[in-house]
Formats: sequence, C-alpha cells, structure tokens
Amino acid sequence: MPTLVRQLVTDVLVVVWVYLWIRVAIWVHDTVELLAVPGQKLESAGGGIADNLADAGGKVGRVPLVGDQLVKPFNGAADAARSLADAGHQQQDLVDKLALILPLMAIAVPLALVLFLWLPLRLRWIRRASTALAVREQAAGKDLLALRALASQPLSDLAKLGPDIAQSWRAGDAAAVDALAELELKRLGLRKARAGLRS
Repeated sequence: MPTLVRQLVTDVLVVVWVYLWIRVAIWVHDTVELLAVPGQKLESAGGGIADNLADAGGKVGRVPLVGDQLVKPFNGAADAARSLADAGHQQQDLVDKLALILPLMAIAVPLALVLFLWLPLRLRWIRRASTALAVREQAAGKDLLALRALASQPLSDLAKLGPDIAQSWRAGDAAAVDALAELELKRLGLRKARAGLRS
C-alpha cells in the first residue's frame, strides 16, 4: 500500500477511533446519570413528607393543653424525612461526580494513545515530507534525495533500478538520480514533481 494512502487510511481510522470513544464516554455519562433518578425521587419524597409533617405539627401544636406534647413526634418525623431528602441530594451529588469522572476515564486511555503514539509519528512524517518537498525545489535537491535513497532504501528496491545504480549516481547520470529521487519521494508518500526535479 502506498505511503500516502496508508497515511490517509490511518488518519481516517484515528478519527473514527476517537469518535467511537467519545460516543462511549457520552453513553457512560448518560447511563451513570440514570443512577441519580432514585436520589431525586428520595429527595423529593423526603422533602414533601417533611413539609407535610411540619405543617401537621404546626396545626397539632395549636391544640390547647396537649399541643406542645403532640407536636414533638411530628417534628421528629419531619427531621427524619429531611434526613432522607438530604441523603437523596448527596446521592445525586455523588452520581454527578461519577458521571464526570467515569467518562473521562473511559476516554483518557484512547486519547492518550492518539496523542502520545499516533500524533508524534504523524508529525514526524509531516516534517519529513515537508523537508523533502522543500529540498526537491532546490538546485541540488534531487541529488540529496537520491543520496538519501541510496542510504536508506531497502537493497531489493535499489536493485530494481539496476545493478549499477550506485555507480550511475556517482557518475552523475541524470536518469539514475531522477529514479533514486523518485524512489525516496515515493517512500514518503509523495509524487515526483517533474518540473521540480528536472535539471
């Protein structure tokens, strides 16, 4: 597979990979948020019961002679209901924290792989390709690319250019220099610009 095509396919796969993990993180967030529903109901019910008991205690407290004694159980029950409401609120706070932390954990490792493995490799390739593009525009650019090909290309690829390719390059054979320069550009996923590499 040509280098440029491989780079494009890899870029698309990385984008899809990041998108899928973002979707997973959103799903985790939404799923965890569902755990807050019982806490919301508990807070709502506890608050409602506490209000009703406090209201009933206020009315019972108006009963002559025994009102003060009758109001104590209502106040105690209202306090217990408020405790239930507070517990529901605390559960919601905990769920909100988990709904933030768990998706971040779900997406942290995939993003770390992209940022610390793929991105440096991609930036290195961009830097090499940019340098090759700049070099090929210079007067001696094709000679430098040819020398780089002789130094770094596999022997099998060099042998396809002919058994005496190194000798031809040393002799300054323009066809050999062009062939070697094109081989190096192909390794970087670039196409030879004919006008830029011609003498």
